[in-house]
Amino acid sequence: LERTLTDKDLMICNDKEGMCIGGVFGGLKSGVTEKTTDVFLESAYFNPKWIRKTARRFGLNTDSSFRFERGVDPNDTIYVLKRAALLIKEVAGGTFNGEIQDVYPQKIESPVVELSLEKVNSLIGKNIPADTVKSILKSLEVEITNENEDILTLAIPTYRVDVTRDVDVIEDILRIYGYNNIEIGDEVKSNLSYQTASDSSYDMQNLISEQLTGEGFFEIMNNSLTKEAYYTDLTVYPVSRCVYLLNPLSTDLNVMRQTLLFGGLENIAYNRNRKNNDLKFYEFGNCYFFDADRKEEGKPLREYTEEFHLGIWLCGDNINNSWAAPNEKTSVYHLKGYAEKVLYRLGLNPGQYQYEQFSNELYDAALNIKTRNRNLGTLGIVSKKVLKQTDVNTEVFFAEFNWDNLMKETRKHSVTFKEISKYPSVKRDFALLLDKNILFEQVEKTAYKAEKKFLKEVSLFDVYEGKNLPEGKKSYAVNFVLQDDDKTLNDKQIDAIMKKIQTSLEQELGAQLR
Repeated sequence: LERTLTDKDLMICNDKEGMCIGGVFGGLKSGVTEKTTDVFLESAYFNPKWIRKTARRFGLNTDSSFRFERGVDPNDTIYVLKRAALLIKEVAGGTFNGEIQDVYPQKIESPVVELSLEKVNSLIGKNIPADTVKSILKSLEVEITNENEDILTLAIPTYRVDVTRDVDVIEDILRIYGYNNIEIGDEVKSNLSYQTASDSSYDMQNLISEQLTGEGFFEIMNNSLTKEAYYTDLTVYPVSRCVYLLNPLSTDLNVMRQTLLFGGLENIAYNRNRKNNDLKFYEFGNCYFFDADRKEEGKPLREYTEEFHLGIWLCGDNINNSWAAPNEKTSVYHLKGYAEKVLYRLGLNPGQYQYEQFSNELYDAALNIKTRNRNLGTLGIVSKKVLKQTDVNTEVFFAEFNWDNLMKETRKHSVTFKEISKYPSVKRDFALLLDKNILFEQVEKTAYKAEKKFLKEVSLFDVYEGKNLPEGKKSYAVNFVLQDDDKTLNDKQIDAIMKKIQTSLEQELGAQLR
């Protein structure tokens, strides 16, 4: 088995070749066999982060990597070396040859933590005598280097790699003192608030969840923590806007997500690796952002913002082969349909919003849905670069809504019902010759602008580009539905309405009737 190394992989080498991956995996030629007579011992401390990255990169979960990536005592290398040598001598015999060579350019000192006795009592919920706290610290081999009233300056043993903050020390104190020695208080202090807007948002969330589930979607719930690597090359979600964890469990979970996209793609990759290829997912979750420009004295949280989002993913087949229907691939148009249904279910009219086409690092082609002053969401085809980054080998369609902004829109609109008209509707078609850069959205808005009272619906049922058309042109076949709620429209009225729509399309979009 061959593995391709990178410049970030630590190797232990002799004067001719590499012998093993440091802290992760031993080499074939450097191992011990029954014929081995000479053994060279090395005791080393490796950076946990680098060992973890190398082990994950090669998919190697060894005893060595398991230990080093979780941290070991850097000041224990000589003791461990001597102990290993003595064990070898006791078990297999032999003699020592040579002196210990210690290469330690910069000694790692004991971490220093300041501990407030008042904070100890506050977090634990009981006043523990100072002498008891000091006794527990001594039993944990934590040295008290200085005392200033109720503040203790502590030197943490270097082998306690998990203790870096005062709350870590307090946790150890509580563990030794005993949870059973903490009495349950007679009072419960709470602060309750009632927010109708929050309740309304929650009700709407359940409403959309029921709708999407009924349409065949599965709800997913991903960790808000993700890897920094997803954002290192992005400009739409730059790494500078990531919210970093102070003490991450691993480099795979070291930042807060800025988008729901990557979590869903990981779910898709997981399912497709298990032959589950036709997928429809949705997720509600928070996204987090850091903005240094918002910094304000006395307001440490002003730099951080949190948004609630809704994500929708589609991939694979929309309809599988059966006797009733042919095989049909999922497309971005299916996604757009589901997205519009979400808006309709919230009491919003998709036709009243602006749609802008764009592409970036996340999308090969996409639409941005927005009002005059706020973005509601995006939908489109996920870029091949992002798919490769998450090991997804199929086309994926993704929509992401800013749920907070959607709720602001719903509060501006109320859903009203009216009686179905007793009078018949009339349908008329136009075959329009248009420039290729004209969108159907423009045709639709121009028509509604020209006739506000009687025009009920505008739909596109055919698009043609090719032979018998002038260069740079395309043909749209558009259907118009007209209806008067109070009486039946006559031919003269219908012709006048259609003429008004035709004139408006010609003047504003340069359209021609075919």
